Amino acid sequence: MKLKVLLGFILSLIVVGQGYSQQKSDYPYQPVPFSNVNFNDVFWAPRIETNRTVTIPFAFGKCEETGRYYNFERAAKVLNGEEVLDRKPPGLSFDDTDPYKVLEGASFGLSVKYDAEMDAYLDKVIALIASAQEPDGYLYTARTIDPEHPHEWAGNKRWVNVKALSHELYNMGHLYEAAAAHYQATGKKTLLNIAIKTADLLCDVFGPGKDEDAPGHQIVEMGLVKLYRITGEKKYLDLARFFLDTRGPNDGEYSQAHKKVIDQDEAVGHAVRATYMYCGMADVAAIENDSDYIKAIDNIWNNVVTKKLYITGGIGATHSGEAFGPNYHLPNMSAYCETCAAIGNVYWNHRMFLLHGDGKYIDVLERSLYNGVISGVSLDGKGFFYPNPLESTGQYRRSPWFGCACCPSNITRFLASVPGYAYAVRNDDLFVNLYAAGSADVKLADGEVKLTQQTKYPWDGDIKITVDSAAGKDFNMCLRIPGWAMDKPVPSDLYSYVNSAAGDPEIKLNGKIVALNVKNGYVSLNKKWKKGDVVDISFPMSPRLVKANDKVKEDRGRLSIERGPIVYCLEGVDSADGHVRNLFIDPELKMSYSFEPDLLGGVGVIKAMASVAGLDANGNNADSGKKVKFTAIPYSTWCNRKIGEMTVWIPTDPSQAYVKPLPTIASESKVTASRGSGSPKFMVSQAKPKSSADKDNQFYHWWPKKGTSEWVQFDFDKPTDISSIKVYWLDDTGAGECKVPLSWRVLYKDGNEYKPAVSGNGFTVEKDMYNATSITKVKTTSIKLEIQLQPNWSAGILQVMFD
Repeated sequence: MKLKVLLGFILSLIVVGQGYSQQKSDYPYQPVPFSNVNFNDVFWAPRIETNRTVTIPFAFGKCEETGRYYNFERAAKVLNGEEVLDRKPPGLSFDDTDPYKVLEGASFGLSVKYDAEMDAYLDKVIALIASAQEPDGYLYTARTIDPEHPHEWAGNKRWVNVKALSHELYNMGHLYEAAAAHYQATGKKTLLNIAIKTADLLCDVFGPGKDEDAPGHQIVEMGLVKLYRITGEKKYLDLARFFLDTRGPNDGEYSQAHKKVIDQDEAVGHAVRATYMYCGMADVAAIENDSDYIKAIDNIWNNVVTKKLYITGGIGATHSGEAFGPNYHLPNMSAYCETCAAIGNVYWNHRMFLLHGDGKYIDVLERSLYNGVISGVSLDGKGFFYPNPLESTGQYRRSPWFGCACCPSNITRFLASVPGYAYAVRNDDLFVNLYAAGSADVKLADGEVKLTQQTKYPWDGDIKITVDSAAGKDFNMCLRIPGWAMDKPVPSDLYSYVNSAAGDPEIKLNGKIVALNVKNGYVSLNKKWKKGDVVDISFPMSPRLVKANDKVKEDRGRLSIERGPIVYCLEGVDSADGHVRNLFIDPELKMSYSFEPDLLGGVGVIKAMASVAGLDANGNNADSGKKVKFTAIPYSTWCNRKIGEMTVWIPTDPSQAYVKPLPTIASESKVTASRGSGSPKFMVSQAKPKSSADKDNQFYHWWPKKGTSEWVQFDFDKPTDISSIKVYWLDDTGAGECKVPLSWRVLYKDGNEYKPAVSGNGFTVEKDMYNATSITKVKTTSIKLEIQLQPNWSAGILQVMFD
């Protein structure tokens, strides 16, 4: 790092430290800054370096390619009075946040390893952002480009849609997060000054007796607290609290505005918005010692961990509203588990630890971190998942970018900061929360400590911690004993192990075994530490089978596999025939573990035998009598080789396995449809719907179209006799906007034209059943369904059958 930047960085830390010291209180447990922690391990270090050298430049390139920078350029020209022929607003009202988030990640990268070229590039991006800021501080290209005709979500004037879709305040939140990171990394105030100017404007506009609307999408609260910590300006903290307190009631669950925040006790609505709000509440509660806020987020956390957490640490079960579902509703094929929500889950659980100092929060954080978060980015750093399902027939694939690019840009800012979750301090207590090879410089109340970790975790459970230097005073080294090492995969009864571990954790201090007295998830070692002291930790890491609580109906009769913090899955590419969803296993399965250095960048795999399900003479699932050897890979690495089947939860009985049904007239037809979402072939997959709201399997729908006339066409290879058609309608009312249609009819191809089929019993539109219509038998090469959607409603089809 150049001297000038280094001095700026040190100065910024001093200023931030002064900001903390001026406050009456803050989190009782303080994280050791990620810039004080260096990973050189086999797991995280390569990922962090790929993020720094590949993903961040790639994401900046996408910001250029997709017009994110162009929006700032056009806004600047408007402000300068220049002619702008292209007044079309950005694609989404929050497109500005993608450069902000990538800039934040790049700033974190500069803190760890200085890059002069990247530093200069950020200066140019910040200058571009500054050029689009209006004189009073307003910064929102979706309006500035054409104030008379802004983005449709923006409203006809400033702030009128902040409770809905304008995202004006959401944009500011990400700007503040980026500004804090850039200032702390470089000591430069260029982006910080832009952020402060907008924050001052918000303080003038919002507050008691002013504009009292709450942000539709939370994060500005977290950002304002960061500005408060840097500047010491209490008005920023007060505004963060105001945005929380003014929220609700009766404004809907989607944005957590159905109740006042202190009255909420269940995680509902959009999962990303929710976790960002809970983080903001934790930040304010820590500084202001607010017991009502803490009680609320404690209750919500308990609800998530006991009823709404996926085994991968993912959250947000439903595509509709990108939201938490009802209690114990954890579907696999249709699991949303947005990458941003998993990141939010890490942010939230880290703050819960900083409030309470209990290792159970790090247990959830670690589960999300090693599974649900990093599954969102490919190993080469240039492919992304938006949702992270736990089962796939091959319909999911990684994308190099999205129109709504929140997940790729969020990954860039998150991965660079992972070392900051490894350690924490409270007075003279040093907490070792995550295990990864590397070093750390830790400041305690009575002196500084330097540590080195040596380990191949998570592939190996052996960790060696060496004290490289210490102040020669007593302090407590608090070693986290993960819940999975104490026979609890999560801190609730939502999941439990089926088979026993290979042994118990063991700790040695300078070669002598230490009693395993675990309190709040930690074993505390107290002594006058000196250079050369060594702590050896050994965690048993035998493969384990996990079952879900019986209330999770989607996982009944199924087991998942994990080892240490890693959740495993079966992927079709590792099967000779490409199928894994047709396998079932013995609950007393014998498994073996090995590390494969040439597979997926080097991963631990688990191998065992499974039985293959087939069809009996009646067409029902049965044991085929065939057995195959399978290889389970870490869930986070799936879909890095080729597209295909994948499953996390493996049946223990053939009845629960998926066996491809025998061909039918429908499944063998060529299916086309008016433009909608999904593949038309989904309608003839022969999956058995559980209900009209069943989204565990694939389906086709026309949302967001409403009240329109749509069609589906089935073409046959040769003239075929048809006398009956059955349609299972999609209807997710209460959660989405698809409803059974107003009406439908059947046409058959006669020569070169389609003629209406004559039905003997009409065309029903009932939920939760096959709607069968008997028609006068026709011989045809094509059948067409014409469907009239209900006014103000969309529609979809789960399955179609012919006789």
